[in-house]
Amino acid sequence: MLTIASRCWLCQCPLHLAVQGICSLCLKTLPAAPPCCPRCGLPSSGGHIDCGRCLLKPPPWDAMIFACPYEMPVSGLVLRLKFSRQPELDTALARLLLLRWQARWRENRLPRPDVMLSVPLHQKRYFSRGYNQSELLARPLARWLHCDYRPAALSRDRRTPPQQSLTELERKWNLRKAFSCHENLRNKHVMLIDDVVTTGSTVKEIGKILQKQGIASLQIGCICRTL
Repeated sequence: MLTIASRCWLCQCPLHLAVQGICSLCLKTLPAAPPCCPRCGLPSSGGHIDCGRCLLKPPPWDAMIFACPYEMPVSGLVLRLKFSRQPELDTALARLLLLRWQARWRENRLPRPDVMLSVPLHQKRYFSRGYNQSELLARPLARWLHCDYRPAALSRDRRTPPQQSLTELERKWNLRKAFSCHENLRNKHVMLIDDVVTTGSTVKEIGKILQKQGIASLQIGCICRTL
């Protein structure tokens, strides 16, 4: 008998390798992103060069890699991972990000990360949910990319209202002094994992902290990017 673990999360067809999570046919039909700035991940006519926004005001990271735009069906899988207590989706979603990272790496535009980090949850929210979805995504990615995953390097020091309920300006102020880094990452190539990047306020706040440490480079990896 085939179990749900050996079927595609989208079409329910049997999988040859259960760990893939999404079959090759569904993989080909996932929404494709338009040409995007390799640094901020937002639509840009250049595609392979930094957009005007990044040239005028560079974000505190060097590259953003996302698997899909924030559209169905992948956005639905992310919501199920995050809010429906389905942590078993982690490997399938992390694999989507791995495939996108490999494509960028083959173009010789990304260094292989030395250290993998994940956006932390506040302790109360972690206990309420039972897990940190970004941590679940980062663990298999770190294993596949042969880098050191450090789950305790970052902490969220104060509880803040959910970002999705706030305006862009409120998001920026909501996260001021919300995070801390507890390890020395000087001269390390770092990859920071989040499930979804919308305005980028969360990763920007963490990026500023990591920049002050003197890291060699910072890549932002997420499953979905709001375009």
